[in-house]
Amino acid sequence: MTEDATPWMDAELEPRERARLLVAAMSREQKIAQLHGAMETIDIYAVSAEAAQGEGGLDAVADQFRVERHVDGIEELGIPRFRITNGPVGVGMGDGTPSPPATALPMAIALAAGFDPELARDYGGIIGAEAATLGQHVLEGPGVCLHRTTIAGRNFEYFSEDPYLSGVMGVEVTRAIQAQDVIAIGKHYVLNDQEVERFRTSVEIDEDVLRELYLLPFEMLVKDAGIAGIMSAYNRIRGVYATENRPVLTEILRHEWGFEGYVQSDFWSTRSAAPSLNAGLDHEMPDAKWLNEQNITAALQDTSLEIETVDRALARRFTQMFRFGVFERPYAPGEIDAAAHGAVSRRIGSQTAVLLKNDGGLLPLDPAVASVAVIGQSTFVDEACLGGGGSSKVIPLYTVPPVEGLRDVLEGLGSPAEITRVMVEKDLSNLGEARQAAEWADVVVLMAGHVATEGADQPHASLPDGQDRMLAELLAVNGRSVVVLKDSNPVLMPWIEAAPAVLEVWNQGAEDGHVVADLLFGVVNPSGKVPTTYPRSEDDTLYAGRPERYPGTDEGDGYPVIRYSEGRRMGYRWFQSEGNEPLFGFGHGLSYTSFELSDLVVDAPDGVAAPVTVEVSITNTGQRAGAEVVQVYAGIPAEGQPPKRLVAFAKVQVEPGATERVRLTIDPGATHHPLSVWDHTARAFRTVTGDYTLYVGTAADSTPLTTTLRGAASGG
Repeated sequence: MTEDATPWMDAELEPRERARLLVAAMSREQKIAQLHGAMETIDIYAVSAEAAQGEGGLDAVADQFRVERHVDGIEELGIPRFRITNGPVGVGMGDGTPSPPATALPMAIALAAGFDPELARDYGGIIGAEAATLGQHVLEGPGVCLHRTTIAGRNFEYFSEDPYLSGVMGVEVTRAIQAQDVIAIGKHYVLNDQEVERFRTSVEIDEDVLRELYLLPFEMLVKDAGIAGIMSAYNRIRGVYATENRPVLTEILRHEWGFEGYVQSDFWSTRSAAPSLNAGLDHEMPDAKWLNEQNITAALQDTSLEIETVDRALARRFTQMFRFGVFERPYAPGEIDAAAHGAVSRRIGSQTAVLLKNDGGLLPLDPAVASVAVIGQSTFVDEACLGGGGSSKVIPLYTVPPVEGLRDVLEGLGSPAEITRVMVEKDLSNLGEARQAAEWADVVVLMAGHVATEGADQPHASLPDGQDRMLAELLAVNGRSVVVLKDSNPVLMPWIEAAPAVLEVWNQGAEDGHVVADLLFGVVNPSGKVPTTYPRSEDDTLYAGRPERYPGTDEGDGYPVIRYSEGRRMGYRWFQSEGNEPLFGFGHGLSYTSFELSDLVVDAPDGVAAPVTVEVSITNTGQRAGAEVVQVYAGIPAEGQPPKRLVAFAKVQVEPGATERVRLTIDPGATHHPLSVWDHTARAFRTVTGDYTLYVGTAADSTPLTTTLRGAASGG
């Protein structure tokens, strides 16, 4: 074709106009070919339902079927092959067989523990840059579903139990990805908060709870980050599949929020042709199970689908492809700077680890120690704990195993320490050898944890493979023992009273060995905060004894129904509403120094009708430089509201003996609606009349400074 015959290739035109021109030039067959991905149909998730229970779990199945995530191009129209990669925790399964290696970053839950938007920008920058370098056009992430239960299989891909914290992290990650001209796709929209029966389950939820919690981070992605894509979820919402749910896909997402991007299905989540497209789905992945020529042609003929609806779906995606330069960018994959990106990963990891307990100041360890015993099961002591099973798994460019990392750091500190490693078998058959090593060492580092996977929730919140017994027996041997947890989400700790120090480092990724060593020996002062509450017992959780809340019950429809009947009382809101004391509350995290908050001043001349300014002084009362997170919570004077909700936070670096003045703004008009509740009648967020309490502190259950504001009802 001549240039005059392809006007959509004129880069001077607006993306929307280019998309309109392109769609207008396409034949019906070409249009249908662009509605879906181009992978041979291999239902990896149906296969994995059983395989996930076997050796290697879902990863073993994924390794057999490497997914080429793409849409075929149409050369005569200038449409390029559209390359897609997974990526909430690093560039994972992408277009290519096998998927190209990338930097294995810490898990998303770890990033949220950093409570630092700047870290999220760095994190998203790495993912976006590597996706671009590898020639990918789309990055499937971030994931902003919430941690409703501690045992959900994909909690590691999601950020937090709190919608505001999740939204802040997701917005910054999205901005950084899209700054690299890579399309970000927020997922999984919405209520894919568990993996149990995820293809069948229906979630029943009140509208105000849906709006104030589960939709909130998605709203922030759309309004604050300008996200280009949204991925629909597997589950049903009030009996209707998410891919066919017009109120969610169109009325809320587009009409209310103003979303201008496109909606892609999760893999094999599409359940129909005409109903899905009419509801607002735009693109089926990874193949043409439903949006194929036979189905679309039949739907057009019987008028259950209009060709204008097909055109609309294509124009939405092409607009974003033009917006991000996909048509102009040649496929020229390059080489990732593994060392530079690894250094960023190491910095992120060290600032997201959480010091849960440190009795007697056992940590940081003295580099002059003579001997260190590193003990644990193979996953945690032999290799870097990459974590994240399933489609988001990253093939690492390199890894730093635990002992190697310890040796590197200790050598840099001039330490003479001798390191002994004991790998404990999963059946604990060599626990005697481990006890002997622990008895003779000056310091013992006990490494334990778990690696979650997409496709299956954990059966319980305890450590698997007898690790609780392992820890209990070894902690009794040596009083100078540190527990290093490498988790995908919070776990129960029946041995906690015997552990003088506990450091949660999450599934760290490639730089595991260096990060853990940096923290243990004080090269870095830990500053992470718990992004999801650690219960003392599963009896304290919102679903204990309530199967209708989780994992769901068959109410006669033939599929499981999960009822979010706890309402807004989820996460720390649940524990505070019920009066349950968690093991470690939301926002908790210790340091190798100490801090004190004082001099709270709140400026709110218009009550909650205008931005509220909160100022507080934070003093480092210890001997080391460190960072603390100032957290502001609000008590909303409305029926059904929990005691507190997070409305602002700031991570502050403070030198020993110094005082920093911290200023935070709570804008009632912000996209996270910090001081509002959902009014279903008005179909809008509004403030209510009454006294609003502001709580300022360093954790949800540690807010020593309070003040009260007067609020009046509003309509917005």
